[in-house]
Amino acid sequence: MQSNKTCTLLEQYLGYLTVIKGRSENTTLEYRTDILTFFKYVMETRNQSIANKNFTFADINFIKSITLNDMYSFISHCQITLHSSAGTRARKIVSIRQFWKYLKTKVHLIDNNIAEELETPKLPKRNPKYLTLEESVRLLLACKSSPRDHCIITIFLNCALRLSELASLNIDQINTDVLSVIGKGNKERKIFLTPAAKNSINTWMQIRNNINVTTKALFISRNKNRITTRALQNVVKKYVKLAGLDTSTISAHKLRHTSATLMYKYGRVDLRSLQQILGHESVATTEIYTHIDESQLQAAVNSPPLAMMFN
Repeated sequence: MQSNKTCTLLEQYLGYLTVIKGRSENTTLEYRTDILTFFKYVMETRNQSIANKNFTFADINFIKSITLNDMYSFISHCQITLHSSAGTRARKIVSIRQFWKYLKTKVHLIDNNIAEELETPKLPKRNPKYLTLEESVRLLLACKSSPRDHCIITIFLNCALRLSELASLNIDQINTDVLSVIGKGNKERKIFLTPAAKNSINTWMQIRNNINVTTKALFISRNKNRITTRALQNVVKKYVKLAGLDTSTISAHKLRHTSATLMYKYGRVDLRSLQQILGHESVATTEIYTHIDESQLQAAVNSPPLAMMFN
């Protein structure tokens, strides 16, 4: 339950995101943090302090008093003072724009949505970091002695799950050949299990079935509860180190990148299929996984008939 010191309009908006739009808890938490941080900044620029995180002042009159210049000043503050990345600043702008849009189009409390004019910073295009096939094999060999951990790494590398999706897996989500995954927005998708994934799951389930637990979680911790996302991150970090790989650049999310990259590179899956496997709403998001390595570029250049004509 929310404290009585919160912004009522914001909480109503977050409720709308959860109930009507089906946004996840993490997403609504990010929106709340972004918008309250913005409100706090506006108050500070007006030489007014906020006591005990009391945001009840943020009523419709306060919101109407905010200008487009306040918004740009806040984004500049995020960049210069808080050293926020372009991605973080872009997310904050989206949070502000969507809240103002809600106030105008859904509850009709403002006539003019000034946030429409707020431009997002240009994001640098970077290829996602991922493991090579050889590095992936080294990682799998490093965790071979632990059936549970080997199953975790295998699913990451074969099914391209998000960290939260893997942590929330239940045993009843596994069919003989198919894994049912509940992704962002509470949307369900089906992923076909590879022989390696099925073998690893079967090996782990033989052990798990002999452990007296009440949870339906596929992966359990030492204290017999559902494994947390933090614990999963530690599992990945442990075996990345054992495999002699770089723990500063390889995370659980990088294993998802790796899985998607290897599917595209070796499986020759089309973008739409990869989009469905990854659970992306937009195919544009999936396109970052279609980066081409130098060997593919060389093969592409050498493939036309004229490439082999010397005379």
